[in-house]
Amino acid sequence: MEKFPLTTEGYAALEQELKHLKGVERPNIIEAIAEARSHGDLSENAEYSAAKEKQSFIEGRIQELEAVISRAQVIDVKKSKCDVVRFGATVLVVDEDTDSEKKYQIVGDYEADIEKNKISLSSPLAKSLIGKEVGDIAEYTAPGGKKSFEILEIDYL
Repeated sequence: MEKFPLTTEGYAALEQELKHLKGVERPNIIEAIAEARSHGDLSENAEYSAAKEKQSFIEGRIQELEAVISRAQVIDVKKSKCDVVRFGATVLVVDEDTDSEKKYQIVGDYEADIEKNKISLSSPLAKSLIGKEVGDIAEYTAPGGKKSFEILEIDYL
């Protein structure tokens, strides 16, 4: 079975989402289905159809989270301190074209969130950063063309 790397925080967030789905969302949707059923003919009942669709989504997400959590390889980033970019590193880079600085954390696929500057280990940017040190240049090809970043700082927070 394939293992999924996750940070301690990412693992906790997935567990929390699973707990919420099982403890809050699942009971709520069961109640909504029962309410919609009480309105009569199910073949023309939009509330019932919507509730069943939502139930299907919730159950699918629960199964997905259970599978990921059961195969998670939790990595405590704080114990990984080194001078090289690896999984869990928070990297400050400067775009060589625009001179703009950006900070990214390299995380597992299931916890990536570009709005929070958490990039997936399998992303082209993360792949170009892995194994580099402060002062190195990371290059990769983006949809808009070739990008180059200089690594300014590496932290394991």
